[in-house]
Amino acid sequence: MSSENDAEQDPGQAPALELDCRGQRCPLPIIRLANAIGDVAVGEVLAVMATDVAARADVPAWCRMRGHDYLGEAIAGDGVPAYRVRRRH
Repeated sequence: MSSENDAEQDPGQAPALELDCRGQRCPLPIIRLANAIGDVAVGEVLAVMATDVAARADVPAWCRMRGHDYLGEAIAGDGVPAYRVRRRH
């Protein structure tokens, strides 16, 4: 399950996949995350770049429900939040 410690243990792991969800509104960023999680290997990180404020709560909730690690929020080069998820299974 996700925890604050996961992000602290591996803060620099580069995402294997970045989903550009800028301008997409709920629930599209979560649908894209759900569809793409299988495209990364177990243990790899996926980043969801999203401008929709709902993603801040939706991505961690999706991780809890689906058993993946939410690693926290980083900031992309253009200032957009990048929500980091590690695939667990």
